[in-house]
Amino acid sequence: MVHKADKNAARLRRHKRVRGKIAGTPERPRLDVFRSNMHIYAQIIDDENGVTLCAASTVEKDFTGNGSNKEAAKEVGKIIAERAAEKGIKDVVFDRGGYIFHGRVKELADGAREGGLNF
Repeated sequence: MVHKADKNAARLRRHKRVRGKIAGTPERPRLDVFRSNMHIYAQIIDDENGVTLCAASTVEKDFTGNGSNKEAAKEVGKIIAERAAEKGIKDVVFDRGGYIFHGRVKELADGAREGGLNF
């Protein structure tokens, strides 16, 4: 019997390993990324208090366009940076969620940097 590797299980193992090393603080919260085949999500989290400070995704009603391409990811990055600036957040720790820093994840990071976040 052929065994096919579970890509999501491997991603979750990587994510768990990375999360043991990084955490968000009130001074420098964590920018977390999740991507599905159809959408991309980003949220800024204070892990010490266990609270999400702000979030953005392609699922929101006011988001226009396709949610599963690089342009959409860059737009989500700009939106999350704008919402973080409203809350007074400039510095974050980037958590790629176990994904390779490539494609949509990289575009989201670039959009967040263009929007004014430092990481």
